[in-house]
Amino acid sequence: MPVDAEWPVWDGHGPLSLVASIDCARLPAAALDIDLPAAGTLLFFYFDGQLDDGEALVLAEDRESWAGARVLYVAADEEVAEHEAPAGLKQYPAVPLTGRVEVTATEPWHPSVRAAFAPDAPLGNRYDHPVCSQEFLDALWEFDDQVGHQIGGYPHSVQNPVEIEIAEAVLDGEVSWDDPRLSEEAGNWVLLAQFDSEDSADMMWGDAGALYWLIRPEDLVEQRFERAMFTWQCN
Repeated sequence: MPVDAEWPVWDGHGPLSLVASIDCARLPAAALDIDLPAAGTLLFFYFDGQLDDGEALVLAEDRESWAGARVLYVAADEEVAEHEAPAGLKQYPAVPLTGRVEVTATEPWHPSVRAAFAPDAPLGNRYDHPVCSQEFLDALWEFDDQVGHQIGGYPHSVQNPVEIEIAEAVLDGEVSWDDPRLSEEAGNWVLLAQFDSEDSADMMWGDAGALYWLIRPEDLVEQRFERAMFTWQCN
């Protein structure tokens, strides 16, 4: 981390755990659908329950808990130093990963699908969309049946679409599922990263769940990673 950086802390609860480190310079930038920095490192921190046996949860719908998940960008030209993990935190084993380029698919409710296939369809119930047939849903599931670790692309939600969860949180939960504002707001967010449960790193998010960070494209361009939103889901 930067020499003068302080370890991320959720006030009243304690320090966050380092979940992942992404070397931007080693990513296939031309193949990504998001504008990541050409160099530098992204550090993902999360309050994982080590210090309170999982009593305090980081939830998108709970604004008071948002400080329990952070993204720190370390520019390539910053002076850095190793920082010891705070007392009481057990560090996860380091597991080097190699990236590969893959196609991702979104769900039929997504605004991009509606714009491509049925721009004039009513915005009401998302299941009224022409491509929401069971055959199409089954084909999507077979195409992308693993959550996995991912940078960019469409998120693989374990439960409800994570974009909807973030949109509900941003709108303070004051909209129903058939409110056009919810679909519009969901379309304003892109996946920055998702991290699956990982046996080799002793990571288990709930019941074999996953962690997700989403961000607005304009914040991504301006490298305002502190504005990324977090949610998590499990089976």
